[in-house]
Amino acid sequence: MDPAEIWRSLPVITRGYVSLCVVTTAACALEIITPFNIYFNAKLIWQKHEFWRLFTNFFYFGTLGERLDFFFHMFFLVKYSKSLEEGSFRNRSADFLWMLLFGSAILVAAAPWVNIQFLGSSLTFMMVYVWGRRHQYVNLSFLGIFTFTAPYLPWVLLAFSVMLGSSPVVDLLGMVAGHAYYFLEDVYPRMTGRRLLKTPAVVRALFPAEGIQAPRMAAMPAAAAGGGGFAAGAAAAAGGEGDGRPHAD
Repeated sequence: MDPAEIWRSLPVITRGYVSLCVVTTAACALEIITPFNIYFNAKLIWQKHEFWRLFTNFFYFGTLGERLDFFFHMFFLVKYSKSLEEGSFRNRSADFLWMLLFGSAILVAAAPWVNIQFLGSSLTFMMVYVWGRRHQYVNLSFLGIFTFTAPYLPWVLLAFSVMLGSSPVVDLLGMVAGHAYYFLEDVYPRMTGRRLLKTPAVVRALFPAEGIQAPRMAAMPAAAAGGGGFAAGAAAAAGGEGDGRPHAD
């Protein structure tokens, strides 16, 4: 399958986000803009009114010169964003976009305290965390050495990154955002019967054909056999593409 076919096969939110990432990275490679124009800087945002930095910092994943790192991040982003959007968020693009906006807000609020300039990796890690929580019984394998269930995937990736000498802050930040969404969307409604993270009407208005659908609460799926190792050092093994959650009719 060529890149154009892959791009056309992506669901709308995933396709839009990936496109923005590729265009932004290409623009930096061609020196149309530089990473200094788009990185997160709270002082420039609030004192110089460079509000675009609130968004553009999520679209840059490194230079094309670092091809392996860039394509690894794109693979991870496409895999888990697509799996969520076609799984537990099927026909609910507005809710998926709201999840990303909610996570982005948490990451932006935390960024000044942890000195992170580009938050795209943390947002991707948030998606991995939510995916893992919603695929509780999918089995994964790490380099064929040991197996584990999907909720442990973020922790395995975090440990592997630390072993390679990377800072854990970026991944931990994504896990915090992911757990906040998971708790408020999947756990809290079951505990109280109330749903706090209702998608705003202004976001739903972007997808008028969808209407309003009931949220898909986490179910108790049958154990799913998965497999496959991690490619490119830690690339994900996503045992099953199903989300183990009942879909609204």
